[in-house]
Amino acid sequence: MHFNADNVDLLALNKVINTTSAEECFRLLINHVPVGIFQTDNQGKCVFVNPRWSEITGISSEEAMGEGWAKTLHPEDKEEVFRQWYDAAAQGREFAMEYRFCTPSGKVTWVFGNAVAIYNQIGEITGYLGTITDITQRKQVEEQLRRTEMLLQEAQRIAKMGSWSTDLTTNEKWWSEQYYRIINLNPGDAIPDVATLIDKIVHPEDRDRIYQLVMACIEQGIPYETEVRLLRADDTIGYVFMCGRVERDSQGNLRRYYGITQDISEYKQIELELRENKERYCSVVKSMHEGIVIHQADGTIISCNASAEKILGLSAEQIKGRTSVEPCWKTIHEDGSPFPGENHPAMIALHTGKPCSDTVMGIHKPNGELTWILINSEPLFLPGETIPSGAVTSFSDITQRKLAEEKIAQQAQLLDITTDAILVTNLDGYISYCNRSAELIYGWKKQEIIGKTANALLYAEISLELEEALHKVVETGSWQGELHKVTKTGKNIIVASRWTLVRDEAGNPEAILTVDTDITQKKQLENQFLRTQRLESLGTLASGVAHDLNNILTPILAIAQLLPLKLSSQEPDCSEMLVMLENSAKRGASIVKQILTFARGNEGKRTVLQVKHLLKDIEQFAKGTFAKSIAIQRNIPQDLLTISADPTQIYQVLMNLVVNARDAMPNGGTITIAAQNQYIDESYTRMNIEAKVGNYVVVIITDTGTGIPAKIIERVFEPFFTTKEPGKGTGLGLSTAIGIVKNHGGFIEVSSQLGKGSQFKVYLPSTQETTVEAAQENAVQIGNSELILVVDDEPAICEIIKTTLESHNFNVFTAVDGIEAISTYVQNQKKIHLVLIDMMMQEMDGARTIMTLQQLNPQVQIIAMSGLASTEALAQAAGTGIQGFLAKPFTKSDLLNTINGVLNSD
Repeated sequence: MHFNADNVDLLALNKVINTTSAEECFRLLINHVPVGIFQTDNQGKCVFVNPRWSEITGISSEEAMGEGWAKTLHPEDKEEVFRQWYDAAAQGREFAMEYRFCTPSGKVTWVFGNAVAIYNQIGEITGYLGTITDITQRKQVEEQLRRTEMLLQEAQRIAKMGSWSTDLTTNEKWWSEQYYRIINLNPGDAIPDVATLIDKIVHPEDRDRIYQLVMACIEQGIPYETEVRLLRADDTIGYVFMCGRVERDSQGNLRRYYGITQDISEYKQIELELRENKERYCSVVKSMHEGIVIHQADGTIISCNASAEKILGLSAEQIKGRTSVEPCWKTIHEDGSPFPGENHPAMIALHTGKPCSDTVMGIHKPNGELTWILINSEPLFLPGETIPSGAVTSFSDITQRKLAEEKIAQQAQLLDITTDAILVTNLDGYISYCNRSAELIYGWKKQEIIGKTANALLYAEISLELEEALHKVVETGSWQGELHKVTKTGKNIIVASRWTLVRDEAGNPEAILTVDTDITQKKQLENQFLRTQRLESLGTLASGVAHDLNNILTPILAIAQLLPLKLSSQEPDCSEMLVMLENSAKRGASIVKQILTFARGNEGKRTVLQVKHLLKDIEQFAKGTFAKSIAIQRNIPQDLLTISADPTQIYQVLMNLVVNARDAMPNGGTITIAAQNQYIDESYTRMNIEAKVGNYVVVIITDTGTGIPAKIIERVFEPFFTTKEPGKGTGLGLSTAIGIVKNHGGFIEVSSQLGKGSQFKVYLPSTQETTVEAAQENAVQIGNSELILVVDDEPAICEIIKTTLESHNFNVFTAVDGIEAISTYVQNQKKIHLVLIDMMMQEMDGARTIMTLQQLNPQVQIIAMSGLASTEALAQAAGTGIQGFLAKPFTKSDLLNTINGVLNSD
């Protein structure tokens, strides 16, 4: 039989008792009582628990045995439970305590536990018997009440609001802690009656009024709400808001009087300050030099100050009642055009709900005088409203400033017209002025450069030359010379700089006026011109030498041919020597002819020529005569344009280049003979002084040989210069080739990499009227504001590419080495669409830079560029997976088509 612990059937229990032994009755009672019962030995080890104990703690009786019961005690209560248990045992009293069990499922149960010691016949403790009662629900209710009370107290503290209540039947009174504080009493102090309290804390002028309100509420049930002044202990006056109500019983009798009191001293202080501020504001507005007008929601002016009357030339009565849209204002823009009233800042502020600032307007006064004003309007809103209820407009007379600005603008315009950079610095080097050209040349915006030092922004290092210039300008009043400076992007430029010392009215040095002319490109062209002039000088020298040699060789050759007729045929040795003499003279004449070809071009008969036929013949010749270890590859398009040229001379040029390629590969390799059509635009000509705008046929001879050292690559076209062993070359082959090509209006470009090979590009002008320019230009797509990062250690190339891309709707960042490129990319990774990078850089080469960029972003799109075609393979081999390659120099069409091809590949 089972008994529910919460609802015991007494009749059934009585029946069991009558039919069961006393021991069995006790066992049934223990197992079904609604409290947990436990027993331990004298060491506290459990020897018995009833089922209810297991229900409460969540562990079985088997798990509770021994020290198992203690394991389910809450960790925070365990130590205290044992301490009180031992204290109770030591003092011979009952153990009683509220504590927690933590069930294996994590549930926390609150219990009230008590226990008493069990003694044997000789008075020794043999164990402990105790009970536990589940009080979890009671604890939860208590905790909720505690939290509610705490929240209420906190809310009253924050709101500075106290509550109170009086039982009108028993006169029992209750005040909240915050109410005690508001009336300057300590919590727990005796609560006085109404009359005593009012006399003690209420301001004398308010006492009678408050007493009548309170008594009417208590006696008649009339509620009240009012503000009251209180006397504080420090003799100051506080302000409170009081609200009183009554509660009636079921018969309508007044049972309870209650209410709240809120400290509103701060609000009253704010109200007082607002009133004072308003008065102060009115005084300030009246004394302001700026005109102030107040508008209603429809734009009607309802108020203005004295300055508004003065600036507008109207009285307050004439201004009030007007709106800004009325034509009588006769307003104009800065350009002289009419200023519509609906565009007045006040009307814009009223219509949009947003401020309208710094608007310049010209207004004609009634006397016809034109006054310029600067207007600012702010919308006004009522609390909680989103539609303006009015607007306040301020305006100042800027007529004199306007005239001064026009004069300054005229002067500044003159300074901005010049292409020279103009800077003004103080004697410590801080910049106080720069013109538009200074921004363009150095790349810094005016707001970035003003207040900074020229040394920090414009010089890579402080040189002795710079220090001497500063010393001289201070000493003599002026200095001029060439300086090396840097732009914002780190580009090195050369400027012709003129410094002038500026003195103040007392004649003391005050500032330095600097005028800089960018001569970087001029210097580059001068260097290129000097190299060309050197070759021309060598050509002139060679021409003179050839002329003299021809004069010497002519009689030698003639005599060698005449002597056999004079000598006897019986002298065979003489005949052989004469043949040798004749052959040597002819060989010398051939060399002289090459020298003349280099010197004057030695123009032969020209005809319309298909270069691809010459290249095919040269290919066949090379395959038939070169060593088998040398492979010949050909890549020539069928639509190759024609040129006007001497076939023999062009054949000589191309054959010379192919033979040189063979000689550069003593251990074998690959010679690639290629050709292409190319249109050279203005961008290209800025990178190569020898190039001209137009269509070209480009023949490209590439080898995989030893390469040409950088220190001698500029000398390969000089006559008699050779790297071959004595007896294996005259040093006239390339000098003759460049003479022929220049005589045909073309030029040659060479690039090389030690251990990788060399490449010669021969540019020959096309004669066909049908050009590839139109097709290329039509194929070029402009950008869509994509951001391109251009990386090249040649500042001139960076600048040319930047100019080209920006003129075709691209945005451009530039970097002069791999380190700067990586830094720029990290800062702008989400903005940059593509990286255009040179493979051959000193600080950090292109391959390493590409791999670093791909570690930052595996999806980065990269186009490599180089003066060596072989570096295309290098970039691919580096595992970089570049998306495109440009061989320098390249045209605008090549650049734009390659970039658009990569960007549109997705």
